[in-house]
Amino acid sequence: MNEQNTTQVLSPERHFTVLLSPTPRGARLARLLAVEWMRDHEVPYGMTDTAAQVVAELATNAATHGRVAGRSFRLALLSQPNVLRIEVTDTRSESLPRLQPACPEGDSGRGFLIVEALADRWGVEFGPVPRKTVWAELELQRP
Repeated sequence: MNEQNTTQVLSPERHFTVLLSPTPRGARLARLLAVEWMRDHEVPYGMTDTAAQVVAELATNAATHGRVAGRSFRLALLSQPNVLRIEVTDTRSESLPRLQPACPEGDSGRGFLIVEALADRWGVEFGPVPRKTVWAELELQRP
C-alpha cells in the first residue's frame, strides 16, 4: 500500500496576500477580497466591518497617493489568535501618510483620522527601496 504517516504543522497565523492595481477599482477590490477572507477565517462579525473600513482607507491611500504607473500595491492580512494586522505596501516611500485636520468643506483628507479612530495601533515601515508599508492592527478580543 501507499499509506504514509504525515504530521501536519499548524501555523498560529493565517495569511492572505494579493497584488492589486493602484486604481479606485483596485482599492474597492482590496476591501471586497478582505471581507471574503475574513468571513472564511471567522474574524468576529463586528471586527470584519471595522477591518473592512481600515482596508478601504489604506488601499485608497495607496491607489491615490502611492500610485506609480505600472506598479501594483500589495494588501496583506495576517490573523493571529488575538490580533488582525492589515498591511498595504506601495512603491512611493517618499509619500508618507499623515494625520491632518479635516476641512469640513473638503471631500478628502479624513482617511488617517478614520484609521486612527478604528485601529488599536498603526504605523509605517520602509523597505526595500522604494517601498513603504502602512499597517494597522485590530485587537480581536477586547477585555
